[in-house]
This record gives sequence, structure tokens and C-alpha cells, in this order.
Amino acid sequence: MANDARIKVFYNSACPVCRAGIEAQKDKTTACQVEWADIHQDNAAVTEIGETLEYVRERLHLLDERGVKRMGLDAFIVLWRHSPKERWKARLFSLPLIHGLAQLGYKAFARLLYRWNRRKHHW
Repeated sequence: MANDARIKVFYNSACPVCRAGIEAQKDKTTACQVEWADIHQDNAAVTEIGETLEYVRERLHLLDERGVKRMGLDAFIVLWRHSPKERWKARLFSLPLIHGLAQLGYKAFARLLYRWNRRKHHW
């Protein structure tokens, strides 16, 4: 992988679960440059990926090293692929059956977490 590879992650720091996960991930992602865009601090950042603020609040979004938008589990797979100690997760969750099941699980969890955050008035 080229040293000039760059990805950009769009996350919501108003969600305590999301914030903790991103803070932990920041220390792990070392195989390429990562730009972290906190959409809670900069609502307008979502225009870069053509999504609504609420949709990005619900799911992790990322622009990969080719500028392709990834979201949810696929965004995590990109992060894990660039994290030397977590590449095994990227390989595992990319397997067809596991990917499909994990995708469903992620979407359900993200929806519940989004609703919980709204009820708690985190934004």
C-alpha cells in the first residue's frame, strides 16, 4: 500500500459509544493517513459525502483511499484493513456469509443506538 494513501472518516462524537470507538481506533490505524471528520463539531462536513446529517449520525461513513464512499460495516472493514493488528477482522468480515450477517447486525445496532442517542438528547 502506498504511503500516500489517505482515508477520511466521518463520525459523530455526540454519541458516547461512537466517540469511544473512534478514540480507540485512532490509536490503531497506522498503515495510512486518516483524516477524522467529527460531524457533531462540523455539521457541514456531511456535504462532502452527499448525505444528510441524520443519516451520518446513524452510521459510520468513510471515504476510502480511492475516494469511494463506504458506510457501516464496510467503513469498519476499510479501517481494519489499515490497522495492522486488525487486518484479520477485515478478512473475516469480508467473507460473503459473515459479511451479510454482520451487515444486518450492524444496521440493527446502529438504528437502536441512533434512537437511544435521540432519546437522551445527545444532539
